[in-house]
Amino acid sequence: MPIELDDLSAFAAVARAGGFREAARMSGVSASGLSEALRRLEGRLGVRLLHRSTRSISLTEAGTRLFERLSPALAEIGAALEGVQAQTDEPAGTLRLNVPANVARTVLPGILPPFLLAHPKIRVEVTVEDSFVDILASGADAGIRYEERLEQDMIALPIGPRTQRIVVAASPAYLASQGRPAHPRDLLAHACLGLRFSSGAPAEWEFEKDNEIVRVDPPTRLLVRPGMACDLLISAAVAGLGLIALFEDWLAPYLDSGALEAVLQDWSSPFSGPMLYYSGRRHVPPPLRAFIDFTRHGFG
Repeated sequence: MPIELDDLSAFAAVARAGGFREAARMSGVSASGLSEALRRLEGRLGVRLLHRSTRSISLTEAGTRLFERLSPALAEIGAALEGVQAQTDEPAGTLRLNVPANVARTVLPGILPPFLLAHPKIRVEVTVEDSFVDILASGADAGIRYEERLEQDMIALPIGPRTQRIVVAASPAYLASQGRPAHPRDLLAHACLGLRFSSGAPAEWEFEKDNEIVRVDPPTRLLVRPGMACDLLISAAVAGLGLIALFEDWLAPYLDSGALEAVLQDWSSPFSGPMLYYSGRRHVPPPLRAFIDFTRHGFG
């Protein structure tokens, strides 16, 4: 029996969302309809694609292999259909972006609102994810990352600020009671508030001055994984619990208000800003093309 494209789309939606309820909300198809499509697909393939329990689902080995191959193909089909449907002078469809938290917080607010106002027929879905991802397998049209974390064989364009800095800061009360570090190694004697990578390893604090690079793994009183939980680190720093190292753009309101004070500024070297990247191996859908043109002309 032939396999229906809708059944494959239903499987991809459930796998991407991690559950039937969320997939139903995102796709507009009922959870029962998605479940029936999965049963039909598994029956025709003769393999189980999902492990199901009352609380969660997970991909089987066969399901993982199918999802990794299927996602780019479905994205290509969707892009082709959007290209046929979209009018030349007014692109339409959905743009899916995968971005890290700091970009969602400090870069996209200046870009997405005017972009959406300029293109009323485009809908944008943003996934905030700090870990390294395969944007095609994740279902995204494009990602935003820094140069050292870009995937190979991708087209990359600058977006947002061309340089950024990581700034170390603490509350005036903390600095008054504990002193100001004069060298990065002084941080080893301070209380620090840090980040842990998705791999589980804590993030090193890296500094550079006069061609000298110093990497420090300071003691931490509070450790969180990257993401919007960085607001928790900032709150702890404002409360006087220790030193924080975060994007200067993110800390700017607290530095401007005096809630936090920057230290070791002569060791905070600028680095290249974020890049918008996408696959050069497939057709660029109209919403992504419109976004690329918009960022080039107004924000490049």
